[in-house]
Amino acid sequence: MRRRSRDQAAHIRYPRTARINEVLREVIADALERQGDVDDRLRLMTVTGVETASDLSHATVYLSSLDDRAHEVLEELRTGLQHDISRQVRMKRTPHLSFAADPAVAEGVRVEEILRRLHAGAARGPEDGYAERQEDDPRPRGAGG
Repeated sequence: MRRRSRDQAAHIRYPRTARINEVLREVIADALERQGDVDDRLRLMTVTGVETASDLSHATVYLSSLDDRAHEVLEELRTGLQHDISRQVRMKRTPHLSFAADPAVAEGVRVEEILRRLHAGAARGPEDGYAERQEDDPRPRGAGG
């Protein structure tokens, strides 16, 4: 029986960086939750994900919302967060953290706004430029048009 190399097994099951990203997300989220009890600027902040470089030198922390005040606070707390990571996670090196607003959250808001406009337009009816399906249209409902 042929043994898989360590690299092949990691890529098949669950990549190392994905595991590291999830552990870092949990550690940072816990630390920010504790800080949120002390500093109101961090109270409603959610860590949505972490993206770590393959060499572990850098990690970008994605947050649900990130205004300028919160970004300043996070930069002040960055070294403390890195220290928390070094204490709680056994890694060869602790990545340098940077913070960014999660683009998926902004994209979700954009899609929601589009759906809201479409729904409002459909409620207005055909006089506003939205055509209804003709009763004599042979296509079944849901088949487009």
